[in-house]
Amino acid sequence: MKKLSLLLVIGLFTVSASAQIQEAIERFQFEENINYDRSIPSPKDYLGYELGEEYTFHYQVMGYFKALADASDKITFHEYARTYENRSVNYAIITSSSNHQNLESIRKANLALANNPENTSIADDQPIVVWMSYNVHGNEPSSSEAAMQTAYRLVAANDSETQDLLENSVVIIDPMINPDGRDRYVNWYKSSQSNILNVNVEDVEHDEIWPGGRTNHYWFDLNRDWTWLVHPESRGRINVYQQWMPQVHIDFHEQGYNNNYFTMPGTTPRNLELPGAYEMWADVFGRGAIAEFDKAKVNFQTRESFDFFYPGYGSSYPSVMGGIGMLAEQGGHSRGGRAVETNDGYVLTLRQRLFDHYKNGVSIVKTSVNNKGKLLNYFKEARSQSTQKGNTKAYILPNNSNDYTYDVINLMMKHGVKVEQAQESFTVRNAYDYWDGKSSSRSFNEGDFIIKTDQPAHLFINTLMRRQLEIRDSVMYDMATWSVPLAYNLDAAWTTSDVKVGTQSLAAPLSYPSGILNQNAQYAYVIDWNQRNAPKALTKLWRMGYKVRSAEKEFSKGADKFSRGSLVILVGRNLHKENTIHTDMQEVASYADVQIAGFNGGRMDTGSDLGAPSMRPVEQPRVAMLMDDGFSSYTGGQLWFLFDQWTELGIDRVRSDSFNGIDLNKYDVIIFPGGYGLDNVLSKGTQERLKAWVQNGGTLVATEGGATWLTKDRSGMTSAELYTVKEDKKDEDEIDPAAYTMYKDQSDSSGLKRIPGSAFKGMVDNSHPLAFGMPNKLYSLKFSSNAIKPSPSISSVGYYVKDAEEVLASGYASKENKEKAAGMAFAAVDQAGRGQVVMFLDATQYRMFWVGPARMVQNAVMLLPAF
Repeated sequence: MKKLSLLLVIGLFTVSASAQIQEAIERFQFEENINYDRSIPSPKDYLGYELGEEYTFHYQVMGYFKALADASDKITFHEYARTYENRSVNYAIITSSSNHQNLESIRKANLALANNPENTSIADDQPIVVWMSYNVHGNEPSSSEAAMQTAYRLVAANDSETQDLLENSVVIIDPMINPDGRDRYVNWYKSSQSNILNVNVEDVEHDEIWPGGRTNHYWFDLNRDWTWLVHPESRGRINVYQQWMPQVHIDFHEQGYNNNYFTMPGTTPRNLELPGAYEMWADVFGRGAIAEFDKAKVNFQTRESFDFFYPGYGSSYPSVMGGIGMLAEQGGHSRGGRAVETNDGYVLTLRQRLFDHYKNGVSIVKTSVNNKGKLLNYFKEARSQSTQKGNTKAYILPNNSNDYTYDVINLMMKHGVKVEQAQESFTVRNAYDYWDGKSSSRSFNEGDFIIKTDQPAHLFINTLMRRQLEIRDSVMYDMATWSVPLAYNLDAAWTTSDVKVGTQSLAAPLSYPSGILNQNAQYAYVIDWNQRNAPKALTKLWRMGYKVRSAEKEFSKGADKFSRGSLVILVGRNLHKENTIHTDMQEVASYADVQIAGFNGGRMDTGSDLGAPSMRPVEQPRVAMLMDDGFSSYTGGQLWFLFDQWTELGIDRVRSDSFNGIDLNKYDVIIFPGGYGLDNVLSKGTQERLKAWVQNGGTLVATEGGATWLTKDRSGMTSAELYTVKEDKKDEDEIDPAAYTMYKDQSDSSGLKRIPGSAFKGMVDNSHPLAFGMPNKLYSLKFSSNAIKPSPSISSVGYYVKDAEEVLASGYASKENKEKAAGMAFAAVDQAGRGQVVMFLDATQYRMFWVGPARMVQNAVMLLPAF
């Protein structure tokens, strides 16, 4: 009887849940009193089902937008990129028929307002440009469903209000920023869903598998890439964005299924570089959405979550470009499925999720048009010098083709920043140094790069280039610093004085120098390891079958100096290539963008000769990287990208559950990305086998949480110890003041205890193979308070500066955490038998923009086994 009763309850529950979708469709009708042009297909006409009944694949969403464009002269549809998995990324332009006939003139007028605000007036009939982005996180899928209905409303509705909206605006819809992640999610969901709808969040239908659909092909969060343009989706989108420069932008997301809809405004910290009126406009747009939600009895929230401090979000990048950037967060996310029961017994349906996004999207267009003149003026003022804050006149980057300077210059130009080059040497009396923030007189050379702030992109420039932005709240959603010179570890400067030197504007992207000196060398070819793309050249040489050596010491010949790690290709050791070696070297130089020096003899003026024993043979390693349960997909994706894209060295990605059974001797190098709970993932037997593998010559490389786990006080795999603060013994009556922290303040005070992605100043032992080709100073990006205690038994290749008052370069860290880090190691090598364990406590190539430390990872995998 008990079993029968339970079955009856479950049956009633699932039936009512299934009916809930149809009830939701009836309740959440998009518009009841609007007539539509029946010659234009609705989403249901095209898809064959009501929005909200099923998830829609990428090809279907794109197909629907193409169908709209074929049926109406109010919309055009364009491709702006192809993903790594060869899916199209597209945008639609929706406006009135008459505006479409004059679209290029409208675009140019809008661009003139953006690029020459002081000398451009706003015409009364100038449309406002509104951009709406959907589904940047693939497992936040309701927004792409909403994008179809929003486009249909704007294109097919016959009411006068919609026609007025189209006459006074150009609406750009990006219906799916992340097609690869979206289809990964939808394919998983459709393969997991049941015929009988199950709203229990514990069911497999609501339990997405690793790595999830949030990220793109390389497991990167594309909502952190708006600024850095690492991926083709971002590069294509920003190329179009810079052609249009919208005044209003909203980015549609989803959050946990128990949360009510978030609409503007958000919480602190704020980017205080923004114009003061930004907050007011965020509230105006939020209230526009709220009016719609009140009518529909939709629950919502504002102001208590989501900051817009970090500039790489879709909600913040538009703001530093002078517009009003905004965020919308619907409850649901990957666990939402088609319907899910929330913690208060409410059944949240996919239909409601997309309905809420639809209502917000239409309200954004309405609010934009209703405030068109004021918003255009806000944009004009934000792009003019009248709203520039601070007294920085220019940022100066020495012309160094061996580091990431050219990457940075090209990046800034893609965002519409004007970059100039000095036509002669010059001196700046108050050049501020990024390392210590101090001012001094400094000389610069002809060809050095100057980014002046008296240009329309000043807000973007200052946000990215300042050493430290003002922070009024330590509790932040993302990271506390992203200062470009620190992230790319550049020797840059800024000045508060006018730079008095003749300049010429850069008109085209920079290319790293390449070529061969003495192409028909008779003895050897040498590639200096400090070049930006030297690791890629090494991979190419391995692929071509060359025997390569790496220099343990510096050496020189005449005026040419070569750093530790430099690659030596001896002609006499590559006789199997004697017929092609000279042309092959030219191919390597062009392919990897490196300079190669040819030598007719092996005797060097200083340091080791080219045939000396210190020129160590380096062979292509067999590399495995663990992934799946216990490991961060973000860190794993960054490491995969570093080797697969930047270095073009193939690595095996091995699932953690199968790692317990594989033959470790297949590999020379094993990589642990950021890890968690690894005692529960790697069996005791595997841990013992791993120790033996290292003892026999293996190289184990671990980052962040994976590195922490390898320390003596965690897994005991190494002799490295985490540093802990030894507090003085307190009186028995003394009680930690934190014990009296009020409940309402506890979440805020927790921000004081952690390090929210801040730059710490580090010293680097670049005589160690782990740091070959690097400068002796480095800005290390720190997210935890962990650090390794230096010891004679390990090599502390990277350590924080010893003065706690000087250790923080940018961002936020409490006094306690600064004192804890000072003098401690963040990059260490522990020798074990014939092998070694490399531990990186901090992020080494975070989002592929904080790449100053990335060479250490390449060295660990490609060079260190030979040393």
